[in-house]
Amino acid sequence: MEDARDDRTFKGFVDKLTLGITRVLESLPGVLDVRFAEKAPAEKRYLLSWEQKNNCALPEDLKDFYLTTDGCTLNWSSKMENEVVSVGCMMVNSVAQLRPLLQSNVYSLPNAPTLADLDFDNNEDESDGPEKPHFDFHSRIFELDSCNGNGKVCLAYKNCTQGVMAQQCEMWFLDRSLFWHYLTSSFTAYYRLMITYLGLPEWQYNFTPYGPSPQAKLIVGNSAVCSNWPATHCVVIGRITQACGGPCHIRNISLRSILTADNVTCTINGPPSTNL
Repeated sequence: MEDARDDRTFKGFVDKLTLGITRVLESLPGVLDVRFAEKAPAEKRYLLSWEQKNNCALPEDLKDFYLTTDGCTLNWSSKMENEVVSVGCMMVNSVAQLRPLLQSNVYSLPNAPTLADLDFDNNEDESDGPEKPHFDFHSRIFELDSCNGNGKVCLAYKNCTQGVMAQQCEMWFLDRSLFWHYLTSSFTAYYRLMITYLGLPEWQYNFTPYGPSPQAKLIVGNSAVCSNWPATHCVVIGRITQACGGPCHIRNISLRSILTADNVTCTINGPPSTNL
């Protein structure tokens, strides 16, 4: 009986943390092995230690997240032509893994260039959107998700001054060509975006001019998500209800509300757009 109660408690916690997307995935025919890795909350002293070590103030929504769970990983698979294929992965690194983007040599050769050496200003690109992070001391950049080797989602503090604690950060995607692409202004907005896209392969590339690779498009197109997505869907968090019409339309819901709500259900009108 105790084990059953603990299992219900854990499922309720995962339901809140993922906006109920685990239940949605488990209900879809062809979706298999939906796994959420349970992690203990981070201690406040670890968050304070991280801030002091890196001279950056963690945003309050990310602190709330880490005080609830020290990172998270949600994986799910799909059956394609009688073969089970890993499809979705939603990940947020733990505090210990929230490390600076290394300024190491790109090639392990003498006098090889570093990331800072490859950094350059492109005024034309800058005029098209927010100022991009830099690989030099003007920015402090931390890896939030390695994206299975297809790039990096980063917490980026820009316009930093040496010896002064950085306060403001944004979420950026660094692709494999070392080009920056803006994602969101806050962790909460990024977290909702990640869940909306279900952690589909290379979903971050929908925010680049070139989009996901043909291989990623093929996997998504053949997965059970596209063919079995429920027709109706909205987000209900406690007394807060927000209808959604697709990616980027889940708004005005704080992470604190998500983590403290009495009941959570998550639905989205139609499958996530994949630009495919």
